[in-house]
Amino acid sequence: MKTIKLIIILTLSLFTSASFAGSIGIAPIKTFGVFATPETAATIARLELVKLDKYQVLDRFDMNEIDNIDSFQTCYGKSCLIEYGKLLHVDYLLSGSIDGLGTKIVITLKLIDVKGERIIKTQTAEFNNQEVELQRMMGIVIQEMHDITPDPNLKKQLIYQNELITSNSVGRVNNAGPRMGLAYTVGTVNEFVTRDELYGGLGIAPIVSNIGYQFEGQYVGTENFSAIFECLINFTGLEQGQFIPSISLLNGFRFGRQGWEFAFGPSFGVSKSSVGFFTTNNNLLGDPEAHYWSQSEFEKSTYSENGPEFYGYEYARHGDARGRLDLNTRWLMGFGRTFQSGALNIPVNIYYSSQKGGGMAGVSVGFNITKKKTNIN
Repeated sequence: MKTIKLIIILTLSLFTSASFAGSIGIAPIKTFGVFATPETAATIARLELVKLDKYQVLDRFDMNEIDNIDSFQTCYGKSCLIEYGKLLHVDYLLSGSIDGLGTKIVITLKLIDVKGERIIKTQTAEFNNQEVELQRMMGIVIQEMHDITPDPNLKKQLIYQNELITSNSVGRVNNAGPRMGLAYTVGTVNEFVTRDELYGGLGIAPIVSNIGYQFEGQYVGTENFSAIFECLINFTGLEQGQFIPSISLLNGFRFGRQGWEFAFGPSFGVSKSSVGFFTTNNNLLGDPEAHYWSQSEFEKSTYSENGPEFYGYEYARHGDARGRLDLNTRWLMGFGRTFQSGALNIPVNIYYSSQKGGGMAGVSVGFNITKKKTNIN
């Protein structure tokens, strides 16, 4: 009976020994630009090596048993690591580095054959800077080092996506997105929108909403300067039951990495107006039944010693909801900044749209996604 037990124990011992490639220790892994310490990085690597079920992995208590352990806490070179491995009496030693470089984390690991005194494998990978996923990143590198294919979906989510290099780190950007904001009317525009409907006005509040869609193209790009073309389709006054469309064609300039920008250009729209002799008393445009007099009718009128009997009237074009639909033009100028979060751009602008006698001053906010970058050359 004792003989059978001994055979079983020996068999299990041989099976266990054969199932491992050897023993392995983990040296401190150098860290830079991340919050994890070398000891934390080594602990993460140890956990991922245990998951492979390939080595007899020394835990940190076994590794702390050697003399002069503190002298190896900054041991990263080949000769030092081989000496460290011999003191630990392991077959292999794992070392490497974790570097936080801007928007990415680079993990580099090297596997040292202690007895053969050589580096048998080096593996490196670049990941998006998501340090909370450091263990999963380490697992991917260790798996690939041992020719194991990691989860492709997990790798796709974590791996750093290298963008096409563009001229002076900028290149041509293709953005599009909605815009929305508020504007306050001034001058003749204010008089028209606030005038009572009985007298040809719109009869609405002087503050109007704007909602539309912006198309943007960048035709010149350097590290600190970009020239852009913008096409903005906009609708005004929808919240007050009005439909005032316009299209703006703007040329703009963007400065520096902070995204400050200035744009200007013509804006085209349609609105109703009338031309004739209008009263300006109380900001009303004449009798609601006969809102204007033509030039010929005025010429037939009688004159007094003090001037025309139609004193108090002026011959001009005014916004008039009872008039005919005409094309009107305005000049638009805007200034602002584009805030960025990854591929998301959030433009915030103040602007003034001017026309004869008045205009609109407002603020506009939008968002768009940087869909693609192509080499500007």
